[in-house]
Amino acid sequence: MDFLNFLEFKITDILDIILVAILLYYIYKLVRGSVAINIFIGIVIVWGFWKLTELLGMEMISSLVGAFMQVGLIALIIVFQQEIRKFLLMIGSTNFANKRNFIKHFKFLKQDGVTVSMDVDAIISACKKMSSTKTGALIVLERNNSLDYIKSSGDKMHIEVNKPILESIFYKNSPLHDGAAVIENNYVVATRVILPVSNERNIPLRFGLRHRAAVGISEKTDALALVVSEETGNISYIKSGRFIDFGSMDELSSIIKDDLID
Repeated sequence: MDFLNFLEFKITDILDIILVAILLYYIYKLVRGSVAINIFIGIVIVWGFWKLTELLGMEMISSLVGAFMQVGLIALIIVFQQEIRKFLLMIGSTNFANKRNFIKHFKFLKQDGVTVSMDVDAIISACKKMSSTKTGALIVLERNNSLDYIKSSGDKMHIEVNKPILESIFYKNSPLHDGAAVIENNYVVATRVILPVSNERNIPLRFGLRHRAAVGISEKTDALALVVSEETGNISYIKSGRFIDFGSMDELSSIIKDDLID
């Protein structure tokens, strides 16, 4: 029966399924935790229904849903413009060719024993100290997407991360305290970095340029950002353009370590 022909798998069919699964997985990672995740799930459901109607030979409903999918492509590009940008940055990232990061891209499940090379505890400890003295700070943690295009806007460095170094960088009378510090692996690789500022209108007015810059870089790349407010001393953690809630410094440290492994 022709209806059962789809059960005859070839090697190319298996490869096709694997590639689609990988593509959907990375798209899901990009939109996870945002409003776009609901749109993504809706699209997957509609697409699955479309293919099912094609398989069952329901031509009328199949043509209607197919027309909707084709016409809606332009709208999807508008809705997912930030996510598409992140996806293209991930594919074109110079860090993608790095052996360590290349292997990391194919870890679909977190494995026991995976460690973080970055000294997150030292970073959190420095933020806690700067919070107590209301010293403003903006720290960007690089993940998979290369941040070379923003590092060039500041002063290049190569200093191993530790608490005294971070505190001295953001000390109020330090010439390096303006702008952001970028951390790659376990090294401060750039200071006084200028970040793209988010135009998102949903950011509360109490947050200033530091927070908007942190949101901006996390919208355009997969980088993580930590902000210490100069006015209140509050510490904010931003990922994928969103403020992540945490109850304590230990919880914040644990969240960041998980995000760096993810």
